Amino acid sequence: MTTKTLLKIKFQFKETCCTIISDSEQALSVAISSIKSNRSELEDFISDHEVFQCSLRPVEVINGPQVVKSMANAASKANVGPMAAVAGVLADLAVKEMVLTGCEVAVVENGGEISASSNIPIDIALSAGDSPLSRTFGFRLTNFPIGIATSSGLYSHAISFGKAEAATVFSRNASLADAAATSVANLVKGKDRRAAIDAAMERALQIQGIDGVLVLYGGLVGIAGSVPQIIKVRDNLLGDDFQ
Repeated sequence: MTTKTLLKIKFQFKETCCTIISDSEQALSVAISSIKSNRSELEDFISDHEVFQCSLRPVEVINGPQVVKSMANAASKANVGPMAAVAGVLADLAVKEMVLTGCEVAVVENGGEISASSNIPIDIALSAGDSPLSRTFGFRLTNFPIGIATSSGLYSHAISFGKAEAATVFSRNASLADAAATSVANLVKGKDRRAAIDAAMERALQIQGIDGVLVLYGGLVGIAGSVPQIIKVRDNLLGDDFQ
């Protein structure tokens, strides 16, 4: 849902795969530079601190680049390993740099995690692999900045100890949403699907800074907290995560 011409590019740097949207070519270039720079700084840090990459628990960081500190901070709040926040942090840092160029629309989707700042509504679709509900509905984003992250125990390469088709978390930044989505999705398992969903939603809202959550498990859907307007996905949204 837009009222202006927007530019969209797909960008890949090593394992980082992004879609970037803006009303400014300069902002797109700045986002790419930010992602490359911050990922390189992260790799350099990990080469000397292997536990940061392997730990499934928060890791304290006293000295390190901003990308590392942001990951550690988000992971600490959600009680997960810092790599659970990597995609969201890279997206947030890129959007921050985009906004500094003066652009009015700055959206970065990194591996399904979205960071956005915009003066117009942005529509996104929920992707949940082979689930019958995947890409049938989505969200209209109108309050910015916002971060959205989805974790899945069935349709993701990331580590998850749960079985959710999707656990989607909403926050003011993608860093925290990314880490929290992992924490929430880990709880979604067991034969009692409704109890599992309820436990996951309760956990989400216990994390300071999380606004809302949607959990999809075994064909059941749970929603708690403040969640953007849910919309039916249009045909021209099916090929992309957002518009």
